[in-house]
Amino acid sequence: MKTDVLKSIRETEEEYQAMIRDAQAGRKKSLSDAELEADNLVQKAQSDAGDYRNRRLAEARAQAQNRYAEIVREGEARAETLKAQGGKNLTRAVDFVVSRFKEHLHVKA
Repeated sequence: MKTDVLKSIRETEEEYQAMIRDAQAGRKKSLSDAELEADNLVQKAQSDAGDYRNRRLAEARAQAQNRYAEIVREGEARAETLKAQGGKNLTRAVDFVVSRFKEHLHVKA
Protein backbone atom coordinates (compact mmCIF):
# COMPACT_ATOMS: atom_id res chain seq x y z
CA MET A 1 0.00 0.00 0.00
CA LYS A 2 2.81 2.42 0.79
CA THR A 3 4.41 1.54 -2.47
CA ASP A 4 1.16 2.22 -4.29
CA VAL A 5 0.84 5.62 -2.62
CA LEU A 6 4.48 6.45 -3.35
CA LYS A 7 4.06 5.26 -6.90
CA SER A 8 0.93 7.40 -7.26
CA ILE A 9 2.77 10.42 -5.84
CA ARG A 10 5.67 9.86 -8.22
CA GLU A 11 3.32 9.56 -11.21
CA THR A 12 1.53 12.73 -10.16
CA GLU A 13 4.86 14.55 -9.83
CA GLU A 14 5.88 13.37 -13.28
CA GLU A 15 2.54 14.53 -14.69
CA TYR A 16 3.01 17.95 -13.07
CA GLN A 17 6.58 18.15 -14.39
CA ALA A 18 5.30 17.31 -17.86
CA MET A 19 2.58 19.93 -17.50
CA ILE A 20 5.17 22.49 -16.37
CA ARG A 21 7.43 21.64 -19.34
CA ASP A 22 4.47 21.93 -21.71
CA ALA A 23 3.46 25.24 -20.18
CA GLN A 24 7.03 26.57 -20.46
CA ALA A 25 7.27 25.38 -24.06
CA GLY A 26 3.92 27.05 -24.80
CA ARG A 27 5.16 30.23 -23.14
CA LYS A 28 8.34 30.21 -25.22
CA LYS A 29 6.34 29.61 -28.39
CA SER A 30 3.92 32.42 -27.51
CA LEU A 31 6.82 34.78 -26.85
CA SER A 32 8.50 33.76 -30.08
CA ASP A 33 5.27 34.25 -32.02
CA ALA A 34 4.73 37.64 -30.38
CA GLU A 35 8.27 38.74 -31.22
CA LEU A 36 7.85 37.60 -34.81
CA GLU A 37 4.55 39.44 -35.09
CA ALA A 38 6.11 42.57 -33.56
CA ASP A 39 8.99 42.39 -36.05
CA ASN A 40 6.52 42.00 -38.91
CA LEU A 41 4.50 44.98 -37.66
CA VAL A 42 7.65 47.10 -37.39
CA GLN A 43 8.70 46.16 -40.93
CA LYS A 44 5.23 46.93 -42.26
CA ALA A 45 5.19 50.27 -40.44
CA GLN A 46 8.61 51.14 -41.87
CA SER A 47 7.47 50.14 -45.34
CA ASP A 48 4.28 52.19 -44.99
CA ALA A 49 6.29 55.16 -43.72
CA GLY A 50 8.64 54.87 -46.69
CA ASP A 51 5.73 54.68 -49.11
CA TYR A 52 4.09 57.71 -47.48
CA ARG A 53 7.36 59.64 -47.66
CA ASN A 54 7.77 58.77 -51.34
CA ARG A 55 4.19 59.82 -52.09
CA ARG A 56 4.64 63.13 -50.27
CA LEU A 57 7.93 63.79 -52.09
CA ALA A 58 6.25 63.04 -55.42
CA GLU A 59 3.42 65.42 -54.54
CA ALA A 60 5.90 68.12 -53.50
CA ARG A 61 7.85 67.66 -56.74
CA ALA A 62 4.64 67.91 -58.75
CA GLN A 63 3.64 71.08 -56.90
CA ALA A 64 7.08 72.58 -57.47
CA GLN A 65 6.97 71.66 -61.15
CA ASN A 66 3.50 73.20 -61.51
CA ARG A 67 4.62 76.38 -59.74
CA TYR A 68 7.70 76.56 -61.96
CA ALA A 69 5.56 76.18 -65.09
CA GLU A 70 3.20 78.87 -63.80
CA ILE A 71 6.10 81.27 -63.15
CA VAL A 72 7.49 80.60 -66.63
CA ARG A 73 4.06 81.24 -68.20
CA GLU A 74 3.69 84.48 -66.25
CA GLY A 75 7.18 85.57 -67.29
CA GLU A 76 6.53 84.80 -70.93
CA ALA A 77 3.22 86.70 -70.81
CA ARG A 78 4.95 89.67 -69.18
CA ALA A 79 7.72 89.55 -71.76
CA GLU A 80 5.13 89.59 -74.57
CA THR A 81 3.37 92.54 -72.94
CA LEU A 82 6.64 94.45 -72.65
CA LYS A 83 7.48 93.68 -76.28
CA ALA A 84 4.07 94.92 -77.38
CA GLN A 85 4.46 98.11 -75.36
CA GLY A 86 7.98 98.55 -76.70
CA GLY A 87 6.72 98.11 -80.25
CA LYS A 88 4.21 100.89 -79.71
CA ASN A 89 6.95 103.25 -78.52
CA LEU A 90 9.51 102.18 -81.13
CA THR A 91 8.80 104.90 -83.66
CA ARG A 92 8.88 107.61 -80.97
CA ALA A 93 12.13 106.21 -79.60
CA VAL A 94 13.73 106.12 -83.05
CA ASP A 95 12.61 109.68 -83.75
CA PHE A 96 14.03 110.78 -80.38
CA VAL A 97 17.40 109.11 -81.01
CA VAL A 98 17.60 110.57 -84.52
CA SER A 99 16.76 114.06 -83.26
CA ARG A 100 19.41 113.77 -80.51
CA PHE A 101 21.90 112.59 -83.10
CA LYS A 102 21.07 115.55 -85.33
CA GLU A 103 21.49 117.91 -82.37
CA HIS A 104 24.96 116.49 -81.66
CA LEU A 105 25.90 116.87 -85.32
CA HIS A 106 24.83 120.51 -85.34
CA VAL A 107 26.61 121.27 -82.08
CA LYS A 108 29.95 119.93 -83.37
CA ALA A 109 29.66 121.53 -86.79
